[in-house]
Amino acid sequence: MPAPPAPLAGEVFDSHCHLDIMVGNRKASSGDPVAQAAQAAQAAEASVERIAEEARAVGVTRLVTIGYDLASSRWNADIARVHRDVYAGVAIHPNEAHAATPEVLAEIEELAGEPRVRAVGETGLDYYRDWASKEDQHASFRAHIEIAKRTGKALVIHDREAHDDVLRVLAEQGAPDTVVFHSYSGDAEMAGKCARAGYFMSFSGPVTYKNAGYLREAAAVAPPELILVETDAPYLPPTPHRGKPNAPYLIPLIVRCLAEVKGMAEEELAAAVSTNGERVFGAW
Repeated sequence: MPAPPAPLAGEVFDSHCHLDIMVGNRKASSGDPVAQAAQAAQAAEASVERIAEEARAVGVTRLVTIGYDLASSRWNADIARVHRDVYAGVAIHPNEAHAATPEVLAEIEELAGEPRVRAVGETGLDYYRDWASKEDQHASFRAHIEIAKRTGKALVIHDREAHDDVLRVLAEQGAPDTVVFHSYSGDAEMAGKCARAGYFMSFSGPVTYKNAGYLREAAAVAPPELILVETDAPYLPPTPHRGKPNAPYLIPLIVRCLAEVKGMAEEELAAAVSTNGERVFGAW
């Protein structure tokens, strides 16, 4: 595991991680060597309690664990019920959209209605992989938008190489009151569109990568009141830990990169992120 960074000057939270994979409750995809490595390194010793303790030591006081299929959504809801520093998101990932049957979506909506479940996600569109047809992805995405509106929960979007269609579907379907672009991957122009629509942009490890200047340009455009931070752990570790397991305690590296890009003091950005988190997920 990478060494912990220096603690933050102010408290923040991880708006998107996958605790079930980190503790070895679910197997990582066979096509995902980073997640497999994370499991091998973490699962023997990891627990939600330990992950949360390591995060708190550097100023990351709360975690949002996000679902990607029915089993992970059930697990996340269970964990959120018993851990006061954890909230949950529930959904069917676009790569699993073929599994978004009416019966499955009905259970997702039931879970989304629970008090400790604060998000419907991650849902959206993924044109990088062809694990689910575009037809299935669009139908699932639209169904999740409606679930978010009916339950009053934030919509957490997975958008991979599908920016225009994601924005179009939101406009056509009618976006919920609160929309979060998880692991924001658009450019500065798209950030401007998101800002005008009032969509939150959650930045993760890639914003620190040398070859991702377009993400830093987008972060420069994103208003502080619409910025969140996340790890997507065990995925997307920030520089200088690419290729190693990611975890919520590495959030300070992302916050410091964003603070530099925004020309803000670290504690000022941390305070904005924390305020934004309560606007998105509700009071802790």
